[in-house]
Formats: sequence, C-alpha cells, structure tokens
Amino acid sequence: MTEMEETPQSQLEPSNSHDTQKNFSFSIWPPTQRTRDAVIQRLIETLSTPSILSKRYSTLTNEEASDIARSIEEEAFTFAGSSVSPNVDGIEILQVYSKEISKRMLDALKSRSAATTSPEAESKPSESLVDASESSAHTGEISSIETES
Repeated sequence: MTEMEETPQSQLEPSNSHDTQKNFSFSIWPPTQRTRDAVIQRLIETLSTPSILSKRYSTLTNEEASDIARSIEEEAFTFAGSSVSPNVDGIEILQVYSKEISKRMLDALKSRSAATTSPEAESKPSESLVDASESSAHTGEISSIETES
C-alpha cells in the first residue's frame, strides 16, 4: 500500500513543480533602479552627443544633460505610476513611462531652444521690417497694405 501512496505522489510532483511555475511572476513595472539609471544614462547620451535632435536643438553640456535627464526620468516615472490604474498591465504602464520620457525630452529641448533663440528671433523680424520699409521708402514704392487704408 505504501507503493500506491508513493505512486500518486510521484505523479503529483510534476504537477507541483508546474504549480510553482504558475506562481512565479515577472513584473515589468516598476522598473528596477538599475533600469532607471540606464534610462537616465541613455538620455544624457542623447542630449549631449551629436544626433538628429542636436542638429535641430543643439547639444547640451554633460552637466545640463545630466540635470535634465534626471528630472525627465523622475517626472515620467511619477506620472506613469500615478496616472494609470493599478489594474492595468505593467506593459501598458511602461508604455506610458516611455512616451512621457520622449515627450518631456522634446519639450525640454524645445523650451531650451526657444529660450536661447527667443531674443534673437524677436529682434530679427523687427530689423527685417525696418529694412523693408526703408527700401520701399527709397524706391518710392507703396505697399499694398498702405494703399488699402
């Protein structure tokens, strides 16, 4: 009888190991600190080295890139963790996190670019208007805007 008792047990062992595998879970959210640090390092590299983005918005120094990258990652992490309900799959939260990082990186580059070019951009249109009005005054031409009034 002990052999019979052992036989069902040995048959249950694979089932038990299968149950153990079912209980094993792999969590993708929240990312580990190591993953978050890797994201920050990649952001620093993207912001401080020549790339398609730097051609349009210029490159940042390593210090600027580091500060901005840490801020971007922290804000995106907080946003993704708080904006998605707990019942949502970890992959969906990770997608929100990734999109937020991209969005915030572009926003930071655009605002930095606008801040550095804004005084120049504001002075250039007024200079070109002055130049245009001076040239039309010298040639005696009247603009169509002036004749309509």
